[in-house]
Amino acid sequence: MRDYIHVDDLAAAQILALASLEQGSTTAAYNLGSGRGYSVLEVIKAAEKVTGQKVPYRGGPPRPGDPAVLVASAEKAMAELGWRPRYTELEDIIATAWQWHRRRPRGYSQGIIFSRMSRGR
Repeated sequence: MRDYIHVDDLAAAQILALASLEQGSTTAAYNLGSGRGYSVLEVIKAAEKVTGQKVPYRGGPPRPGDPAVLVASAEKAMAELGWRPRYTELEDIIATAWQWHRRRPRGYSQGIIFSRMSRGR
């Protein structure tokens, strides 16, 4: 079981943490997540539902050393920063990632940022 967080929620927490520092607070570490865990199979099934495509996979034993459950408690970020995840459902997280990918099938390779960098500018 793993806890997944939307990239927009992660960015929002970072902005709130920076604003807190600008207001004079000290640095702090925060755990961020929805507080809900999903199995790999649940992620695969959600991805299939959102995309309408079959996701090929092969089951196997857990990797040595991996914890069986890894779910965040974001209570500190909620209390100190006022942060709350906007995306709490796995299907919503996957749907926005899928929409982004469909608009940019080659990722950022179509964008200005990396094309300029690749030319050394």
